Amino acid sequence: MSLKNKIMISLAVILTLPVMAGAEGDPERGKQKAETCLGCHAIENYTNVYPTYPVPKLGGQNAQYIVDALKAYASGDRPHVTMHAQAATLTDEDRQDIAAFLSSANGGAAK
Repeated sequence: MSLKNKIMISLAVILTLPVMAGAEGDPERGKQKAETCLGCHAIENYTNVYPTYPVPKLGGQNAQYIVDALKAYASGDRPHVTMHAQAATLTDEDRQDIAAFLSSANGGAAK
């Protein structure tokens, strides 16, 4: 590999590091953005009105799972009218931040 190629690859890696570091999301920003989520997902034994089923608690859930679920709700690949309405308004950064908060030790705790 030529020196020019090595320099180009190194430069690409260096420029990508800040983007990769930010991919995990910010739990402090996520705490603010997740207030609406906690209205249902932080209540013990909470169920939907119709169809009736338990609403899952999200505190401690895997962050990537939360991001993937929010994307699927937003696109309609995962059907749920209320969740679609909530998730469709979120940016990728919002999803990452919310996931970082909910997956943290303090995320999703009932208040």
